[in-house]
Amino acid sequence: MLGLMANHKSAKKRSIQNKLRNAINSKYISRIRTALNKFNNAIKLKKNEEIQKTFSSVNSILAKSVKKGIFKKKYVSRKLSSLSNQIKKI
Repeated sequence: MLGLMANHKSAKKRSIQNKLRNAINSKYISRIRTALNKFNNAIKLKKNEEIQKTFSSVNSILAKSVKKGIFKKKYVSRKLSSLSNQIKKI
């Protein structure tokens, strides 16, 4: 940041809140990516037990992210639907 510092009290507070929210959001997004990668690997290896376990964890993490307001409900519903369709194809 090249000299862009908040001058008002409310702007300083907003800056702090944004940094905190960004850290929390990136943590959830990282967890989701990791869970999706594990799910995709289980699909490739066709391990039914592992697929169910990873799908459950993806479902849980996505539900929590909706609750936190990171993703919209429709996006998560669509994502879970496509993942369950991948399971059906095996």
